[in-house]
Amino acid sequence: MKMLSLKEELANNAYPGRGIVIGKTPNGKYAVTAYFIMGRSTNSRNRVFVEEGQGIRTQAFDPSKLEDPSLIIYAPVRVLGNKTIVTNGDQTDTIYEGMDKQLTFEQSLRSREFEPDGPNYTPRISGIMHIENGSYNYAMSILKSNNGNPDSCNRYTFAYENPVAGEGHFIHTYMHDGNPLPSFEGEPKLVDMMDDMEAFTDMLWENLNEENKVSLFVRYINIATGQYTTKIVNKNK
Repeated sequence: MKMLSLKEELANNAYPGRGIVIGKTPNGKYAVTAYFIMGRSTNSRNRVFVEEGQGIRTQAFDPSKLEDPSLIIYAPVRVLGNKTIVTNGDQTDTIYEGMDKQLTFEQSLRSREFEPDGPNYTPRISGIMHIENGSYNYAMSILKSNNGNPDSCNRYTFAYENPVAGEGHFIHTYMHDGNPLPSFEGEPKLVDMMDDMEAFTDMLWENLNEENKVSLFVRYINIATGQYTTKIVNKNK
């Protein structure tokens, strides 16, 4: 698979929707994840990321303007022991609770499907990072309608064992802008990673569409120690 420029993937797509990046820094020291949200409606844009425990939560920037919280207020990131869960919806909790009961990542998601927001039927995208005793692996999942047909749910899981330094994978909800919005197709994109967390955060934020971007979360986890550093960028301040 050809490695793509993450910068160009973002800069050339006005509306990838919500996106998850997971990978490893070129120096091999850090496991990396990033999650961003975008919005076209006033309700979707009226959000910020806030830290909650070891994870984050979305919350309304202006509570008086909050219309329907069902698909926009959730915890995108939660930590369960040596596992970090990153998703674009409340399936974060489903994965957390399932894995806490010894289910696998894939098994935990079998009770869920795409979002009930026809005609888009937005895919549920999820990631799990596992760091233990200096080893690191991750997996990503997408649950999507069958070409816009809500009667059928297509489930895909991609697992990456001993990921290569400098490589990451990028999955997002929509191929591009449109009405209805076309769901992401294919396996997660192979993309380049960066050692410098500040530079990586800046690159992501600067190349997300200015009108549609809402919030960005970035975390670098030291593979040897498990210690992490988090960056949050919110358009609403």
